Amino acid sequence: MVTGSDAAAGADVGSVVEALTAAGYSPILTPDSSAAEAVRLTGAAMRPADTRPGDLFVAVSGARAHGADFITEVSSRGAAAVLTDAAGVAKTREALGYRLPIIEVQAVRDAAGPAAAAVYGTTATSDPSLFGVTGTNGKTTTTYFLRSLLRTVLEPKGRSTGLIGTIEIAAGDERIASDMTTPEAVALHGLMYAFRAKNVAAAAMEVSSHAISYKRISGLHYDVAGFTNLTQDHLDLHGTMEGYFAAKAELFTRARTRTSVITVDDSWGHRMAAEATGRIVTLATAPGSLAAGVKAHWEVLDPEPEGLGTAFTLHHRVSGEQIRTSTALPGDFNVSNAALAAVMVLEAASDPERPQEFTREEVVTALADQRPFDVAVPGRMQVIGTRPAAIVDFAHNPDAMIRTLSAVRRETGKLILVIGAAGERDVSKRPTMGAIAVRMADHVIISDDDPHGEDPAQIRAGLLEGARDAIATGELSTRLEEISPRAEAIEAAVAAAAEEDTILLAGRGHEDHQDLAGQRVDIDDRTELAAALRRHGFTPLTQEATA
Repeated sequence: MVTGSDAAAGADVGSVVEALTAAGYSPILTPDSSAAEAVRLTGAAMRPADTRPGDLFVAVSGARAHGADFITEVSSRGAAAVLTDAAGVAKTREALGYRLPIIEVQAVRDAAGPAAAAVYGTTATSDPSLFGVTGTNGKTTTTYFLRSLLRTVLEPKGRSTGLIGTIEIAAGDERIASDMTTPEAVALHGLMYAFRAKNVAAAAMEVSSHAISYKRISGLHYDVAGFTNLTQDHLDLHGTMEGYFAAKAELFTRARTRTSVITVDDSWGHRMAAEATGRIVTLATAPGSLAAGVKAHWEVLDPEPEGLGTAFTLHHRVSGEQIRTSTALPGDFNVSNAALAAVMVLEAASDPERPQEFTREEVVTALADQRPFDVAVPGRMQVIGTRPAAIVDFAHNPDAMIRTLSAVRRETGKLILVIGAAGERDVSKRPTMGAIAVRMADHVIISDDDPHGEDPAQIRAGLLEGARDAIATGELSTRLEEISPRAEAIEAAVAAAAEEDTILLAGRGHEDHQDLAGQRVDIDDRTELAAALRRHGFTPLTQEATA
């Protein structure tokens, strides 16, 4: 992980206390002394293993343990002070006495972000300019599109771009694998500091509902935030769609985001636009929404096939401006993702209160002439072969499956789908996903995704229940199989394919291993699919073309 501890950040304990007081957290410093206030902090950490000399250690209460249970280890690693709650204070004093200054607050996880911001120098106007994207589907692709467009306008000026998301974290040219969509707050503020050190002027960032609910983005300020869509997912965390919506809506507030660009292709988008505060810009991308008379600031017009992708026009309803651009990725949903990225950068360039390092005219030229949305996105509609069409995608919820299956369906040949579901996640969506699979594909192989600690057979049974019911009630002729492990399912899919067919591996995308009851099982759908194609006499695209 890139953190600000890699270079000299810094603030004293007294400054952190002042920042938390100003933010309304009512911190209590012990010992209450000028010596404690003067202790210098050069970084922040939430995990003991990440702690370095000079760090503020943030000790939160977790499901299995309290961070302060590890205070002896943290102290030996050189922590200079502790931010924690009353229970953490007691544990720390019992273990260390008064060796370290302690800042006590009630909402530790929420206060962690502002505290780290004080240490790393993150403010509402500091670099990089943040472009956050949230929604159920399309976050990853939209952030890749954003970064590509930002890079197109910033690189000629000698500035770099950043990326924070599911697949990777990129600070300038440095790429680091990411194990969560959004890192913890202290790590994020460390990244902001590292980005500044690496000349990063703007960064695109996925913002998951987990990140919002668990306060991982606390203390960050977004120049522009974009909303893609909202469909059933993560109900294991949020309980209901209302709870899920409420979590997403926290991003679109005046205190957190300067400009909100909200896709209004459905009722959730309209509601998000109505409830958001601050500067709101709406975008309509679906033909159905336009036909229904949706009045959005921006709209997508005249989509036309262009290779595997689509050319389209962005039209501003107030000014009448029209910008013709395109994306090389297939599917109407990728038009939506590209349009959202484009409008976010256009609106940033038009914000008089936050001058950008690029002009609106430069953005328009890039969109029209430089094809920024031809960028490949690992594991998102990634084409591994063309005869048969062999595609890997991350679709792992009902709406994403419908969008992806619609996008890959061809007029000739059969559609062969390999699908699974993650363990220890929203169980209610499994029968729905199974039903969608058999209704939209010709041959469905139900296999394993990422079981985690759940019985893989139980997960498959949930998908099979919905699939078998849909076949019976709809009198479908879909071929349905259950094959495990996943590598054998991929082999069977390729063995069943002819050159005119389409093979889709859904659910895992870029992931390179499965978690099977704590055991790591190395498997990459892209690699397995390419190898299976070769074994059956087909020719996959070169590794460079699929990377």
